[in-house]
Amino acid sequence: MEKFDVIVIGGGPAGIFAAGFAAQGGGRVLLLEKNRHCGAKILITGKGRCNLTHDEADPHKFAAQFGPNGKALLTALYAFGPRDLVNFFEQRGLQLQVERGGRIFPATGGAKEVQKVLERFLAESGVTLVTDCRVKRLTREDERIVSVTTSRGEYFADRFVLATGGLSYPETGCTGDGYRWAEQTGHRLVPTAPALVPVRLSADWTQELSHFNLKNVQLSVCRDGKTIEERFGEAFFTRSGIGGPIVLDLSAAIREELKKGKVSLLLDLKPAVTADKFDKRLQREFAGYNNRDFRNSLGNLLPKDMIPLFIRLSGIDPQKKCHSISRPERQRLLQLFKRLELTVSGVEGFDKAIVTSGGVALKDIDMRSMRSKKVENLFLVGELIDLDGPTGGFNLQLCWSTGYLAARHLVPPQG
Repeated sequence: MEKFDVIVIGGGPAGIFAAGFAAQGGGRVLLLEKNRHCGAKILITGKGRCNLTHDEADPHKFAAQFGPNGKALLTALYAFGPRDLVNFFEQRGLQLQVERGGRIFPATGGAKEVQKVLERFLAESGVTLVTDCRVKRLTREDERIVSVTTSRGEYFADRFVLATGGLSYPETGCTGDGYRWAEQTGHRLVPTAPALVPVRLSADWTQELSHFNLKNVQLSVCRDGKTIEERFGEAFFTRSGIGGPIVLDLSAAIREELKKGKVSLLLDLKPAVTADKFDKRLQREFAGYNNRDFRNSLGNLLPKDMIPLFIRLSGIDPQKKCHSISRPERQRLLQLFKRLELTVSGVEGFDKAIVTSGGVALKDIDMRSMRSKKVENLFLVGELIDLDGPTGGFNLQLCWSTGYLAARHLVPPQG
């Protein structure tokens, strides 16, 4: 019977770091992954570009992005923060770059290059990797985990790590197994929900605009005429609604408000100028086109593909001469630029969620080591735990940091 020091279940970012760094610490480590390759979810993050982390060097400011419970992440961030992650990849030949909003991406190659670096890391660290391996159950004796039964047989170890991810993108293997095993071993689960998801809209015209980005716009969540929350940044229309970074970050608030009633979004395409100033801009544009058709007057204000939609939504005759446009008509057009109302019909589910909200309760984990408080030789890391942050690389850094922190406590110091 072959026995390992550590068995890690799940070959995502948290599991890879837990396994690799534990092996570097001298442990005999087995990593079990249900897919044919590790890092399946990494390949689809950031539209295949992989937003690895965020350029926020202050651990306290970084942790604050995860809400009131974010301070639980501080030990992990101090142990292995964004700067450490950048060094990890650049020392292995993958150059990174900081982009808009502090998001850090590979300079070239994207997610596939990230996956290659991680696979080399596992191999060079001496991790025993078994892929295409589905874990069926954990076996306990005397309040400790002693083995895992898999589709490839039974494996034994002194310590175990659950790094199975959440429920987002189930096609990558995230099917909630880890939650079930955590609950079976006495851990409390905070109810899960899809987080960072696109939003469905009632309007059917969004598919007409689903091929280009809206940059530097402002989006507000409203219910009963009251603004609940708002974000500035990038968004894009989809075939069924609206997505993009600011939409994903607002999706949790939208989901909560939908429970209370009708929710609408107000899109400001020109947030840098007030409505009064933009109205004067419209008047100048119309004066410049004077005797020309309205349909030919919006080229300086909108991307070409949006012009037919705005003409239609404004209700202004496209052949009406610009000098004949009335003030009420101009105000309707102004409303489209500054307060385009979008009625929300719902939010997407786990199949389109970037991360999972909820998970194993933080009170059941020693966040100074990622060790379970219920089972002394079990560690829980990554998306499985009840922490989720905004877009921008925060959630991946949670995985890197908690995986690394667990590794430091998985293998007793040598000598």
